[in-house]
Amino acid sequence: MKLPGFAKDAGRRQSAALAAVVLVQAVAALFFMGDAAADIDLDGLGPESAVEALVSLALILGIVTSGWQLRRTLETVQSQAQALEVARGALAEVIEAQFTRWALTPAERDVALFALKGLDVAEIATLRGAAAGTVRAQMTRVYAKAGVSGRAQFAALFVEDLLG
Repeated sequence: MKLPGFAKDAGRRQSAALAAVVLVQAVAALFFMGDAAADIDLDGLGPESAVEALVSLALILGIVTSGWQLRRTLETVQSQAQALEVARGALAEVIEAQFTRWALTPAERDVALFALKGLDVAEIATLRGAAAGTVRAQMTRVYAKAGVSGRAQFAALFVEDLLG
């Protein structure tokens, strides 16, 4: 499941829906304003033209409110996208700093990074052109240098650093 893309798509759908509502409200407001103006021109200000004028004002208020909400939604989506980019960069920095602190070899760094990405031992071995036993041994050394006993604790170290 890829949440960032999902959130971005949801924000776009919400923005498109709000824009459609604003468009419908604008068309309705124009219709009622034109009808009210025609009625006032023909018969003067009567109950029907007064109601149409009030409906027009209500629709205009709805347009302004919807436009404001649309603007806020677009700003929120943009802010979330920027925060995600910052978090991605921060996570990369945290990972690099930890790998340096633990003095991982280049091979251990590769294996550790693949493990953080969720690949299993067989997949890592295939990507690196190494035996599964070699990858397991490298992961064991990575876990020992990190002071953890397994993959879940290993991944949790980075989440804790990022949140802290």
